[in-house]
Amino acid sequence: MPQLNPSPWLAILIFSWLIFLVFLPPKVLAHTFPNEPSAQSAESTRTQSWNWPWS
Repeated sequence: MPQLNPSPWLAILIFSWLIFLVFLPPKVLAHTFPNEPSAQSAESTRTQSWNWPWS
């Protein structure tokens, strides 16, 4: 049964993962997104307390 011989399939597995983990992530991460999120200011907004009529 030739499919039980691990030598060619192990090499194919290692080389395919080498391609997936070394060459593809930089290509995928090189893409820029058109809507970059803008940084929010560090100043916190102060909320007004409610003026309840019954208290």
